[in-house]
This record gives sequence, structure tokens and C-alpha cells, in this order.
Amino acid sequence: MKMYDELVARGLIAQVTNEEAVREAIDNGKATFYIGFDCTADSLTAGHFMALTLMKRLQMAGNKPIALIGGGTTMIGDPSGRSDMRKMLTREDIDHNAACFKRQMERFIEFGEGKARMVNNADWLMNLNYVDLLREVGACFSVNNMLRAECYKQRMDGEGGLTFLEFNYMIMQSYDFYHLYQTYGCNLEFGGDDQWSNMLGGRELIRRKLRKEDAHAMTITLLTDSQGKKMGKTAGNAVWLDANKTSPYDFYQYWRNVADADVMKCIRMLTFLPLEQIDEMDTWKDARINEAKEVLAYELTKMVHGQQEADKAQAAARALFAGAGDDANMPTTELTADALKDGQLGILNLMVACGLASSNKEARRLVEQGGVFVNDEKVSAATFAVTGEMLREGVKIRKGKKVFHKAVLA
Repeated sequence: MKMYDELVARGLIAQVTNEEAVREAIDNGKATFYIGFDCTADSLTAGHFMALTLMKRLQMAGNKPIALIGGGTTMIGDPSGRSDMRKMLTREDIDHNAACFKRQMERFIEFGEGKARMVNNADWLMNLNYVDLLREVGACFSVNNMLRAECYKQRMDGEGGLTFLEFNYMIMQSYDFYHLYQTYGCNLEFGGDDQWSNMLGGRELIRRKLRKEDAHAMTITLLTDSQGKKMGKTAGNAVWLDANKTSPYDFYQYWRNVADADVMKCIRMLTFLPLEQIDEMDTWKDARINEAKEVLAYELTKMVHGQQEADKAQAAARALFAGAGDDANMPTTELTADALKDGQLGILNLMVACGLASSNKEARRLVEQGGVFVNDEKVSAATFAVTGEMLREGVKIRKGKKVFHKAVLA
């Protein structure tokens, strides 16, 4: 099966500006394509995972990826999918985040001469003269069309409306495609379906300014879970690729716990298992759905954290869910003696310290709903406390049915 047909079979393509031209480029290794990553945090998340695996697939087929770090566009902030304005970051914050992104991307993409390249749009956007930009680019955009774009609608209806700062984001992203086309021969942009208007803007800019018709845009399908949240979010917290922010065990558990209806979709889109094997798995029913979830969790954890960490995460999950109690590989928080008060630590503070709740209020709600267990015993009151002696031996905390954590006194 050729590369483009495989992308279709895996459910990765949502819409394309010129399917035949894109097919010919991808299948023959002639695509120089880019995907942009705004560096709003110091780690990529599971929400970036599809883009990273897509870049890897296309590079393996001979195409050349450009990973665009949005050092310049992050100064503005993407309004897509937002009802409020993003936090304004300093240039130092953005540069730090960009460096973190690069280290994580190198696990997926091979950089070097004639291979993938990484660029930062701060290198050209930060030096633009505003009047020159208006004259060169502004005349190519219709405000009427821009206001109809999906990426602006939610912000326009939100509190405070759409700021002029954010209104410029489409122009800046479009300019990226224009610049990359001229500088590196980039002929294809990939992005999520919420970026479609911005991507079309870049293609139109190339067409009007350079009289070129060989630049195309393609959107990839965004995965959602059964609650309609975008991939990479669970219980309000991001699932990070950085092991210091989301442990390999928690990363494994996130994918092990995807909804039954989503597991095969995730396996098709995100793993590198052969389609023939996936088609066979697609016939699995009932108890074998959990087996498919284990396959998904293991394959993705191995890809991000390595086989050793994937083996440990899988062993820990199987032991805990089988009731064996083997907590050797369970995520663990080490506490110091100054966390204790009168030799004890209340369950609410303990859960916050372990990252199992974002606040005492959330922890109290979980306890009152009967969803918190300490050493396999249900916590019946928010006043419950563990002792220093218990912590020295190690305390196992369970939140709900599937989240395990251990706390020890260092």
C-alpha cells in the first residue's frame, strides 16, 4: 500500500486542497512539509502525538519534515478553540520551551543534512516591519473572510471578544507557509482541522504573491475521547511527554483507560503496527477490548519512554489490577518530615502533594464521593490522616478504580 492510501486507511486525513497532487508528492517522497508547534509550555503533550507520528511516517516514506517552532506566533497566541485570551509569555519563556520541544521531537524525527529540519518562526517574524508587512501581505486578506473563519468564532463570542492582537494570528501563520515555501521549497502544510482557515490563508498568499499553484494544505483528524475532549487531556490535566511531568506509568495508564469506542481508532492513527494486524484486532470483542487497550498503551509508552519503561509500566498495571499489590513501579512521591503536622498528614494535603488533586477542595469532593482509598481501605472522611510511621513504610493511594500512587517519607 502506498503512503497516501495508508494515511487514509489509518483515518488520518480530514480534508485536502488538491488530493491528486498531494498523493503524487507523498507517494514519491517529494513532499517537503511542515507542522507548527506553538511553545506555550515546556513539554509537548499527548495532543501533539499524532503530529509527531505523522511526521515520522512521512519521513520513513522519503519525505522531508520541517518542524516549525512557533517562537514568534507564541508571542501572539492562537485563538483557535479558546473562549479567553492565552497567557502572554516572555521571549525567555518561549526560548526555553522551544529548547525542550526540540529534545522531545528528536525521539521521533531524524534531523540533519538532507533529513528533517527544525526552524523557529521568531527568526523571520520578529524582524518584520509592520508597515512593510501590511503592504506586502495585508492586501491579500479579506477581513470579511477572516471573520467567517472557525478559529475566530469562539473568541468573538467569549468574554472580552477577539483582540486585534489575536486577529493577526492568521496572517502570521499564513506568512510562515509563504516564507517556508520561498526558503526551503516547502510545498505542504499539515495541521489539525481547527487550523484549516489559517492553512488556506498561507496557500492563498503563495498563490497571489508568487503566482504558484503547487503549495497545498491538508488537515489531520483530531482524536477525541467519549466526552468530546481533545486528545491529551484527562481529568483537566495535560498528559505530557516529559517523564518528569507525566510518569511513564501514568502515561501508560492514560492510554490503557481510553474509551472502548476509541481504542481501535487510536491504534490505527498512532501506532506503527501493520494494518493487517490492526484489521484482525478490529474483530476483537468483549474482554479482548482490554487486550487491545494494553497493546495501545504499551506501543505508545515504548515509543515515548523506551521499551524498559513500557515493560515496567505494563507489569505494574497488571499487578495492581490483578490485586497482587506489586507497587515497585508505581508512581511515587517522596515527602519530607516538614510536611507532617504533629506527626500526621491529612488526606486532602496528601492528595494535593501527590498530584492526585489540584486543590484541597477537589480532594475533599473525591473523598466525599467515596473515590479515595488508602492501603486498599476506603477513606470515609475528609479528616482522615496518615501517620509518619505509615509514610515511612509507604502508603498506597488509589483514586477511583484506575489511578494508583504511592507516598513515602524520605
